[in-house]
Amino acid sequence: MTDWNPALYTRFEDERTRPAAELLARVPLEAPCLAYDLGCGPGNSTALIAARFPKAEVIGLDTSPAMLESARSRLPDLTFAQADAATWQPDRAPDLIYANAVLQWLPDHPVLLPRLFGLLAPGGVLAVQMPDNLAEPSHRLMREVARTGPWAGAIGDPALAGRLGRMLDPGGYYDVLAPLAAEVDVWRTAYHHRMADAAAIVEWVRATGLRPFLDPLTPDAQAAFLAAYTAAIEDAYPPRHDGRRLLAFPRVFIVARRAG
Repeated sequence: MTDWNPALYTRFEDERTRPAAELLARVPLEAPCLAYDLGCGPGNSTALIAARFPKAEVIGLDTSPAMLESARSRLPDLTFAQADAATWQPDRAPDLIYANAVLQWLPDHPVLLPRLFGLLAPGGVLAVQMPDNLAEPSHRLMREVARTGPWAGAIGDPALAGRLGRMLDPGGYYDVLAPLAAEVDVWRTAYHHRMADAAAIVEWVRATGLRPFLDPLTPDAQAAFLAAYTAAIEDAYPPRHDGRRLLAFPRVFIVARRAG
């Protein structure tokens, strides 16, 4: 895929940061020494960690050079580095591994999450939040539109054009981590974000879930795909009483603590 677009991603920063803040609020640590923010993006989640734990060494990691540049500009006093959460190995065992809206892009969660958990220092915490919205109209319609029209061949299998990771249900994540952890907290929340119109919903997902569908297309094909997708979103998310649309956005949260 092409590199991420920080400006497009941060257009809905308040909405994207809300689950990050709620995940961090459930982290049962008082004064961690070393915290990593996996998939830090433009640094919005890293800023939350640094504000809550001002004495900690906080390091943000991401695969995207553009996102890292944006994060360094926002938080020049913190450390940011390019790394892939699938293979990352820290030099020192961290007290907190925080992964907000990143692990859904990676495969083999029954192996990935125990591997990350095993990197923690004694008493450390793995905190994870992942969108769980592949069955929502916003994402179901991506796949349906991808199957129709002249862009179908360029996109390929719509099921493969989306994220690589295959989500477990909350109970599945509990079963993966409970044998390893002193404590596991798992929950699922559906946010309902107030959006101005159908175009705003398209702009939201264009920064994330739509990228694998749009990247293979020429500019003209992208425009045609977006027009068809926007029309489908218009029908799927009717105006509410005040004219706004409600974008349902389920997310899974996991907080697992290692024995001290």
